[in-house]
Amino acid sequence: MTVIELSDEQAAALKAKAASQGLSLEAWLQQLAEQGRPASLPHRHIADVILENMQDVPPEIMASMPKDGAGQHDHYIYGWPKKEA
Repeated sequence: MTVIELSDEQAAALKAKAASQGLSLEAWLQQLAEQGRPASLPHRHIADVILENMQDVPPEIMASMPKDGAGQHDHYIYGWPKKEA
């Protein structure tokens, strides 16, 4: 048996999540432990995941995205000056 120590607040939050699903804390944790990632799911290349996620972006949004976003990400994220090419 493994014992995990939690603060009272953490334990109360977990009990509330379990109760919201009509389960005891023990049953809920057992269910979580059994869910794990099925071994039958293949690993996917990150580029495939990105392409799949981007397919729902409307064309007008895609058209407004900067063409140099990867190379100049610090400029677009943090507002830093653009790097010289």
